[in-house]
Amino acid sequence: MSMTPANAESLAHLIIDLDLVPAEPLAEAVHEVGGGATPDALGQALVRREVLTGFQLERLIKGQRHGYRYGRAKLLYQIGAGSFARVYRAVDLDTGGNLAVKVLRSRFSTDPVKCKAFRHEGEMGHLLRNPHIVAVHAVGEEEGASYITMEFVEGQTLRELIKLRGAIDLPRALDLIHQMTSGLEYAHRRGVTHRDMKASNVIVSSTGLAKLVDFGLAGVDESSDGALGRMDQPRTVDYAALEKLTGMKDDPVRSDIYFLGAISYLTLAGVSPLKETRDRNERSEPRRYTEVVPLAQRMPNLPREVTDFVSRMMTLDVVERWQTAADVKRRVEWLIARISGAAAVEHMAAESAEHKGTVMLVESSERCQKVLREFFQRLGYRVLLTESPKRALARFSTVPYPADCLVVSSHSLGDEAVEAFNTLLSDPDLANVPAILLADSTQARLAATTQVDERRRFVLMPIRTDFMAKLLADLGAPAG
Repeated sequence: MSMTPANAESLAHLIIDLDLVPAEPLAEAVHEVGGGATPDALGQALVRREVLTGFQLERLIKGQRHGYRYGRAKLLYQIGAGSFARVYRAVDLDTGGNLAVKVLRSRFSTDPVKCKAFRHEGEMGHLLRNPHIVAVHAVGEEEGASYITMEFVEGQTLRELIKLRGAIDLPRALDLIHQMTSGLEYAHRRGVTHRDMKASNVIVSSTGLAKLVDFGLAGVDESSDGALGRMDQPRTVDYAALEKLTGMKDDPVRSDIYFLGAISYLTLAGVSPLKETRDRNERSEPRRYTEVVPLAQRMPNLPREVTDFVSRMMTLDVVERWQTAADVKRRVEWLIARISGAAAVEHMAAESAEHKGTVMLVESSERCQKVLREFFQRLGYRVLLTESPKRALARFSTVPYPADCLVVSSHSLGDEAVEAFNTLLSDPDLANVPAILLADSTQARLAATTQVDERRRFVLMPIRTDFMAKLLADLGAPAG
């Protein structure tokens, strides 16, 4: 039974019991407002210190003791919701990195069918590992609530993006279509069909990376690796209506391609080819599919080969439709090469030739990632990014190394960055890894605990390009 905190002191005890806030800032906030102050006064003081979120405070004020953690993820705030589940931004308690956590709504917690479908979504996502599919890390149950922890993508759905910007310019649209197709082709190659392809199930990151999400209705082909086994093959009403109209029941591969075509149409035209409605009867109406305005008619300025490409994805004649996602991928790659032209190809080749080597950057702040990535790119290096020091060390534990130099930024990671950096000297498998620990000017204290040698260096920011170029050369990163 929930008991509402009566004052700041009782709220502080609840926070301590739940281990939500470090002791030092909690004590400072209690001292600031006084133990007899209202719970809200203490909560707002903690929110101002950025050690508590508004979402957490709202639950605490109600005296709720559950729903703050799922597995090793601590929830920060809600970022999305549907009739089936809620999605939260969270922090990984082991790595400090960002996560997304999807939690099945409590009204479904005793529904075995809903719980099975939810677990199925997580298991499907866990099976698939591709840059264009949102990665699932864990599937579990906490205090009766089913949850999925997954990769957090800073961005918005493709549907939201197009609602804000309208039609995407042709080169960028083709790039997004290629990324979506790459994710779908990978899933199909693993024997997994999506069965709910739509623009709201594509997330576009702030850096322009497109990722498929929500494999809740996905099916496993009997010819796949069988890692998940078979289950009843569900379909959305849209897929069922399409397959009934074409006379091809349970045709998930080609149906995925049709709805990939619908997403591509939306990306290029800024409007959906299909009437958008929540009404199931209207979504099942054959005219919804037979009366699609051709893309060439709606967007007459698009190249004919582009409109033909999308039309072939969306043809109701399943024999004439692209038969595999691999076919679609090859065609969109041909279109990109043709429309980009030889100049773009030459630019890409020149850019590739200018790379002096590769650095792996460890930084959890997206803003700092962008600044540092651009800095090293100006020096002529390719940049691999990760938020997790542990993942970076794991990548360097095998040869060949994934990069010529490991760069760990302590800006957001603090002592965690130093701990990972020092592992390079203590672990024999990592003894030859060239590495740099970058610290803010406000983090000079970290130098005292950082272990350095001829291949591991501590550097305070800001840094000059000529200094870093020489340092990378001295550490053994290729000079070009």
